[in-house]
Amino acid sequence: MTSPTTAALLEIQGVVGGYHAQPVVTDIYFALQPGEWLSLVGANGSGKSTLLKLVSRVLLPQKGVVLLDGTAIHTQSAQAVAQQMALLPQQQTIPAGLTVQQLVSLGRSPHQPWWQWDLTEVDQQYVTTAIAEVQLEDFRDRPVEQLSGGERQRAFLALALAQNPRVLLLDEPTTYLDVRYQLELLELLKRLNQTQRLSIITVLHDVNLAIRYSDRIAMLHQGCLWAIGTPSEVITPPNLRQVFEIEATLLQTPVGLQICPFL
Repeated sequence: MTSPTTAALLEIQGVVGGYHAQPVVTDIYFALQPGEWLSLVGANGSGKSTLLKLVSRVLLPQKGVVLLDGTAIHTQSAQAVAQQMALLPQQQTIPAGLTVQQLVSLGRSPHQPWWQWDLTEVDQQYVTTAIAEVQLEDFRDRPVEQLSGGERQRAFLALALAQNPRVLLLDEPTTYLDVRYQLELLELLKRLNQTQRLSIITVLHDVNLAIRYSDRIAMLHQGCLWAIGTPSEVITPPNLRQVFEIEATLLQTPVGLQICPFL
């Protein structure tokens, strides 16, 4: 993880937002450092996915500002933001008949002028590298709709990686995946985080996975930022009791701190 003296890559300053005129999250402040992995956790309806949409420019804040490298993202074009930040949403639309190669090639769109249709040699290299990173070389010519759930998730991750982003946002990336594919995906993200200093924000339903893979955790409660810090600072029995309404004990395991919940 980067030194705390490093300038923040992404800053969320007093953000309030939601749908229509109804705010879902209020008065959110935090910063993401280069090469840091931050996970958002909280009970259902706490505002995790809404906050990620505000950070990713999908939603316009009612108040506050999101700064990417010091510039408000909502004053920049969608193309300019997409050159630095990629979003992997919880549910993806799969165009019929599109192959893995064609899908991942779409990740180069933010870096191309509007009149350019063909990929340059540099673009092709980014696509090839992204497909290799997610280990789908043998599936590059296969239609995306024919992939398994885990393979499909990796294909869309490759699409995001082909953008060559500095920040990667993922909304519940392990949903619908069995345990093996959850761990494979998160191990891949951790490797990219460490080797490429890719900054990551994930919304994770599984608190134990958030503890295992994140540098810091932001815990949301009823649309507010309840706590933020290292996993050991945030994941405490009092916080779990207040935010998740569970009793839990903390265990030291071979993969680090984990929680054992009980009612």
